[in-house]
Amino acid sequence: MSDIIHHECGVALVRLLKPVEFYKEKYGSARYGLHKLYQLMEKMINRGQDGAGIATIKLDVEPGTTYIDRLRSIENKATQDIFSQVNNLFVNAQQQNPQEYKSAQWQKQNIPFLGELLLGHLRYGTFGKNTVQSCHPFRRQNNWMSRNLLLAGNFNLTNVDELFGHLVELGQHPTEKADTVTVMEKIGHFLDKENDRLFKKFKEQNDKNYQISKLIQQNIDVAAILKESSKRWDGGYVMAGMIGHGDAFVLRDPNGIRPAFYYHDDEIVVVASERPVIQTVFNAPFEGIKEINPGNALIIKKNGTLSQEEIIEPLERKSCSFERIYFSRGNDADIYNERNKLGRNLTQSVLKSVNYDLENTVFSYIPNTAEVAFGGLVEGIDEYVNKTKTEQIIKLKNNLSDVEITKILSTHPRIHKVVLKDAKQRTFITADESRDSLVNLIYDVTYGTVKKNVDSLVVLDDSIVRGTTLKQSILQILDRLHPKKIIVVSSAPQIRYPDCYGIDMAVLGKFIAFEAAITLLKENGKQNFLNDLYQRAKLEVEKPKEEQINLVKEIYAQFTPEEISKKIALLLKPANLKADLEIIYQSLEGLHSACPNHTGDWYFKGNYPTAGGNKVSNKALINYIEGNHVRAY
Repeated sequence: MSDIIHHECGVALVRLLKPVEFYKEKYGSARYGLHKLYQLMEKMINRGQDGAGIATIKLDVEPGTTYIDRLRSIENKATQDIFSQVNNLFVNAQQQNPQEYKSAQWQKQNIPFLGELLLGHLRYGTFGKNTVQSCHPFRRQNNWMSRNLLLAGNFNLTNVDELFGHLVELGQHPTEKADTVTVMEKIGHFLDKENDRLFKKFKEQNDKNYQISKLIQQNIDVAAILKESSKRWDGGYVMAGMIGHGDAFVLRDPNGIRPAFYYHDDEIVVVASERPVIQTVFNAPFEGIKEINPGNALIIKKNGTLSQEEIIEPLERKSCSFERIYFSRGNDADIYNERNKLGRNLTQSVLKSVNYDLENTVFSYIPNTAEVAFGGLVEGIDEYVNKTKTEQIIKLKNNLSDVEITKILSTHPRIHKVVLKDAKQRTFITADESRDSLVNLIYDVTYGTVKKNVDSLVVLDDSIVRGTTLKQSILQILDRLHPKKIIVVSSAPQIRYPDCYGIDMAVLGKFIAFEAAITLLKENGKQNFLNDLYQRAKLEVEKPKEEQINLVKEIYAQFTPEEISKKIALLLKPANLKADLEIIYQSLEGLHSACPNHTGDWYFKGNYPTAGGNKVSNKALINYIEGNHVRAY
């Protein structure tokens, strides 16, 4: 994706099922769990570079011992910063107590973070300030082990105001409306109620208080807590939590919007946002890694038993298609094949655009994440070329000379790495006002690959969201090669609607497809239509979210996708660009063909999986017309 989009977070949970001595004996270190958590987080660094955090719980420690440790960071390379600090604790302990350090049990008793239950989080903030206080895991403290709660998630909820109001109804006094805090307090409330219920039950049985604490820990009904807590949640989420005494859970939304995978054997239980990181870090077999079912929670009890329980009735599966197109790691076997097919599905549109003239066409891609889709496009072009060669040979039959055969067989698509990322500059963490100048530094071209004023240049991108980088940098750099025509191809369809489930795409005015549609409306004298839609939207958002319809759809219904693509090309074409410019987008049919099991296409089609999505879309339209450049939830 040439446009930088902040998106979803990454979550990792590790539960050691053996005593720490086991891992020291077998793997050479009592820090086996910490090492694995670090590796999982580093492998998912693509999911969050604004900050990171970890928390650990030591099981079965004596009273007076610190058993919960937490560390968060917003430093550059936050994960490395956190684990460097943790590592220093062990280095210092070894230097100061070399003999005692040889005991894994001593390490557990005396060194922070050496616990059997570990939770890690990588943050990509879509809203609010990037402070260490914004980093997960969040913590709710109490002197009772079974009332402590740590929570980290990959989620966005659309109805935080509603949930906040419910907390107030329950008698709480939340200090802020952030969705993470709201969710934590909601779970914490019902965790307290469960503790109270069990305390009363065992007290009536005349158990002693010190016995009751243990009995509560053994009998807490995590599923019941989650069922009560999640009743009003509207959004996409994976919530990972740890309770102080050692129970843990990972809950997935009922539409399966956000991803969560798990693996377990007799030594470990691990949950992560992406499947291939589990495969790599634990050398786990593909078939051994399972998805947490939508609406279900994976519950790990303190005694090590594992269960998957339905918390919310599953709804129509709407797993995020953007995960498949761009966000998730491309070395997942299924994602690799899907991205390859996304490229293949663009073959005919690209061939038509270059008038089937492969002799005078150069193919390339940008950025590196588009490489797999580009491979699929090239395979599609090769298929066309081989079919054409066969037809030519059959047509000429006995009239073929060696020279003619050689000429036919030598036909192939011209593939070059035309666009290079030349400088290692993280422009996505730079202020908007200085970002443009830095973008011009990070891209360069390979000179001599394009025949001046003769060749068409086809460049594949994952998706075109805002088009800012294309207009301000990439197209002008490509024009230095003097192609006759530049064709930018998006493996994703036109991004038309705001996201509200964890991706930083919530402002309509930042979508080049929306800008193109609005421009077409005005050029066609339909300003009154837009004004009427605005008035209807203001009435629509007053309704309960369950009754609202997505009015933004009516804007796009006025035009064909081809008309909008043509207008996008005009809007993105720099004034000084000499080459002709065409923009080709993936079709919705092509997307669904490539990703049949991940139908969450609300970005492109406007069909939101939850009622809150329609509310967000309508609010985004109102914000656009009123000139409010803020997210709509």
